[in-house]
Amino acid sequence: MSRRKIRRESGERARSRLLLRRNFPDCLPSSAAMASDDIKVKELDKRASGQAFEVILGDPAPDAKGEFLLSPPKKKDLSLEEIQRKLEAAEERRKSHEAEVLKHLAEKREHEKVVQQKAAEENNNFSKMAEEKLNQKMEANKENRTAIMAAMNEKFKEKDKKLEEVRKNKETKEAGGDGEN
Repeated sequence: MSRRKIRRESGERARSRLLLRRNFPDCLPSSAAMASDDIKVKELDKRASGQAFEVILGDPAPDAKGEFLLSPPKKKDLSLEEIQRKLEAAEERRKSHEAEVLKHLAEKREHEKVVQQKAAEENNNFSKMAEEKLNQKMEANKENRTAIMAAMNEKFKEKDKKLEEVRKNKETKEAGGDGEN
């Protein structure tokens, strides 16, 4: 009925098996199951990574056999009313599913519209802010330029005044120096 494997083990492996038997007795086959006539359990292999058992079942008792149907049980014939009722229920389920899908799509579209409106609003706000900043910079540049131009004009007027004074002084000296000769 069964074959036994006899194997010599190294000392370390034997010690690990002994530790397994002491620490995990539930993992080993029970003596009640081994003593039973109907079931025989034989340990095939036992390692640190796991165990292997061979379970041998005895012959079934003759009274334990149950009736097995060779074909599936026959469905009862449905009346026209039952068929109609089932078709209506299926149609109702289909309609409710379709309504649910349409509702979900409408919610999705509404969400998309809200997102697009927000994006357009943010874009407009950004454009307005950028235009405002640009106008402020241009105004500041214009004011700076006019201030610089006014300062340069003032400087040129003072230089012109100095040049005019130098010319007058030179002319008075020349006129005074020519009269002495």
